[in-house]
Amino acid sequence: VQLQASGGGLAQAGGCLRLSCVASGRTFSSQAMAWFRQGPGKEREFVAAVRWSGDSTYYADSVKGRFTISKDNAKSTVYLQMSPLQPEDTAVYYCASGLAVAYNPKSFGFWGQGTQVTVSS
Repeated sequence: VQLQASGGGLAQAGGCLRLSCVASGRTFSSQAMAWFRQGPGKEREFVAAVRWSGDSTYYADSVKGRFTISKDNAKSTVYLQMSPLQPEDTAVYYCASGLAVAYNPKSFGFWGQGTQVTVSS
């Protein structure tokens, strides 16, 4: 599976961004998808995940109510809508695919290249 993430950039606190991750090379519809992030000097942390069917979503407490993950199997794309953004959301965001939803990054075998999100106060 090849994953290509995009949509990062610079935003002000209270603003919004939408990340996209396009998958190719395998049956996207059967894959669970997730977003992780890694801030400066921090470990990679779970942000959100969606089941292969798209009917169940999971969020870290820090983003619950602000971020929304969605999966479009017809477009082989997973999205992360982020609003309102906070300075502590600043990180490199990675999309990942795997056989099932998990909170541990080691459970995902395929990763995108990462996209930088910077939120100014």
